[in-house]
Amino acid sequence: MDLSDQFSLEHLIFKERICRTCGKKKDLLDDFYLIRKNKRPLPSAYSYECKNCTIKRVTRSRKMTHNPVPGIKDIYPDW
Repeated sequence: MDLSDQFSLEHLIFKERICRTCGKKKDLLDDFYLIRKNKRPLPSAYSYECKNCTIKRVTRSRKMTHNPVPGIKDIYPDW
């Protein structure tokens, strides 16, 4: 069984997908993350959210660790 009989790289190179967050049409291989490595040749192995939107979502949802309560020095008395 030849591997080229099962799938062709042409099926993935020219695929475009619409990002579900920003709604823009982008290239599947360059602009979307591969999330299922064991199903590499299939378009369903790629995320439905583009890389830029994923980065923005993750940075927005990250916890603030540097100063969780602003103005904390103003609350405590100086003893």
